[in-house]
Amino acid sequence: MKGLDIEKIEKYLSTLYGKAIKITSITQIGKEKTGELKGFGYGKPLIIELRGRGIRKKIVLETMAANTFGHDHFADRAQILLWEHATFNKLPHHVRSIDVGAFTPQGDIISVGDGEEFFILTEFVEGVEYHRDLERIFLDERLGDNDKDRAKALAEYLVTIHSLKQEAPHLYTRRIRDLIGHGECIMGLIDNYRGVDPDLLREIELECVKWRWKIRDKGHRLSQVHGDFHPWNVIFREGLDYTVLDRARGEWGEPGDDVSSMTINYLFFSLQKYGELKGPFEILYKTFWNTYMAGTGDYEILKVIQPFLAWRGLVLANPLWYPTISHEVREKIFNLIRTVLSVEEFMPEGVNEYLR
Repeated sequence: MKGLDIEKIEKYLSTLYGKAIKITSITQIGKEKTGELKGFGYGKPLIIELRGRGIRKKIVLETMAANTFGHDHFADRAQILLWEHATFNKLPHHVRSIDVGAFTPQGDIISVGDGEEFFILTEFVEGVEYHRDLERIFLDERLGDNDKDRAKALAEYLVTIHSLKQEAPHLYTRRIRDLIGHGECIMGLIDNYRGVDPDLLREIELECVKWRWKIRDKGHRLSQVHGDFHPWNVIFREGLDYTVLDRARGEWGEPGDDVSSMTINYLFFSLQKYGELKGPFEILYKTFWNTYMAGTGDYEILKVIQPFLAWRGLVLANPLWYPTISHEVREKIFNLIRTVLSVEEFMPEGVNEYLR
């Protein structure tokens, strides 16, 4: 565990208090005082005695260690600490929060206590979102010169990133738990449905919970994932030159997440055009699946992808996201969801039967 640097903490405190601050002692709660801070690591609360012009006081510096109770990622821990700083001082008789900050890899401290909203800056990339290809195919009813190769390239991309594995079963269990209960996933989507039979939604949710118990312990499948791999998050330039955008919900997860997210969109466009998987969209769908399976040999995916397909189906069928699709298309998506949740092994080539 990386130690903390006393001089850098003094520099941070001097900025915070607007005057030169000297640390006079440090105590790890429950242990003896020491003047040496290097031996302390993250996750250990420290009592720091300090003095400066007109100030002499004790403060507590507390970090949060990673654990498997939803605190696996840096962002999880940041979320909790930011919330604590924003709320401690609103409650009568609660200990006061002075600031919230973050340590850099160099051991410097960044104050973010006055932050209200956070942001990210990214590079700008030229190109056209992949869904524009699918919209063109929808109108032309035929494939262009690059379309089949692009579907193959995207499948090969997943073959590559999914080949990186990690031995951390708890992260796989968490990813499956989040799939069911996270606000962006199955339960969150269902809670934001309007005008759809609640009994149908309840049935789907309960079946998805059953699937959690079927697949939650398959930690050997934990792989590097994108997490939101759909046609709006891929930008193509000339030929097969592309960039992916906006990976989501963690670095590691189930490969079926990415595969379902892209392939169901070929089906979605085809449903709106033909009422089933057919024509150029069927070619893209089969090209993607065949390329992925040939590259990975991962036939177990067919026994775990069901709740991920249900989740992506719930996105597509939700009037909040797609208010203009026909009743017939929406009904077929719900047929797909209910059917795939009822089969122990998903058969990509049988998707038209699932729609009925």
